[in-house]
Amino acid sequence: MSFSDFAIKSSLDFIFGDIADQAGIIGHSLYSPQRVSIMVTASKSTVIFTDGACSGNPGPGGWAAIVALPNGTVHELGGGNKETTNNRMELAATIRGLAMLEPGGDGPIALYTDSKYVIQGITQWIFGWRTRGWKSAEGKDVANRDLWEELLRQVTRLKPTTIDWKYVRGHAGFAGNERCDEIAVAFSKNKPENLYVGPIDGYFVDLTHLPVEEPLPEGKSGSRGSRGSKSGDSYGSGAKSAPSGPVTYLSYLNGVLKRHKTWPECEKQVKGQSNAKFKKVKSPQEERETLASWGLSADA
Repeated sequence: MSFSDFAIKSSLDFIFGDIADQAGIIGHSLYSPQRVSIMVTASKSTVIFTDGACSGNPGPGGWAAIVALPNGTVHELGGGNKETTNNRMELAATIRGLAMLEPGGDGPIALYTDSKYVIQGITQWIFGWRTRGWKSAEGKDVANRDLWEELLRQVTRLKPTTIDWKYVRGHAGFAGNERCDEIAVAFSKNKPENLYVGPIDGYFVDLTHLPVEEPLPEGKSGSRGSRGSKSGDSYGSGAKSAPSGPVTYLSYLNGVLKRHKTWPECEKQVKGQSNAKFKKVKSPQEERETLASWGLSADA
């Protein structure tokens, strides 16, 4: 094990350590033999999706990350904790995804998350927290300080590689986000998913359809407290949910377009199909735009 590998391992062991005492990360250890062997240098663009889930908030939770490396391999990571919060799971997913990478890469890292809390924390708030001795603007102790400090260490470790923090709406039909949600929820229920490690060509999730650049939503920061809803936890306030109309799930596989009323119906159609496309749409206009992006007409 190289010195840099040892430093990462020691740092994460301190933060995550025993699940009863630290962040509470259980499941697939990043530093099992198969995990050590896939740590590579990010020489080109790297794409990461992350997500966290928690039932009850606080309550049992799970985290997930998908890391697509420039060498053409994809690595799914996941774990959980019996008593945690959604925000801690969102942070854990982000830390674990970045911890896979070695510093010194020439290309950027694009990290997609539906957590406004994570993005604003690492790009805006953390500088003030450190200046004030890890106190909030109101003079209170910063929640989840252990994980924020570890995330900052990971970001600093990867310099000069830049990280592009990208917001993606949860449950908007983007394959990487949907798969992370599936993994995180499964671990929160103590029903771990089989995690994929292998070539991107053999991956059953389409990572070629990346979310477009989207501004952070207005309202207070928070993360999903349970599947399908947004709520705060004991460490923060909830985000306001945007109103939505009737929802349709589109799937396109082997030249056949289908419209589904529910996500499970759509998931059954596309899961395990590497060439499938799917998208959640909330209006006829959004459906037309999606079909156009797939090279199909509105009458398909």
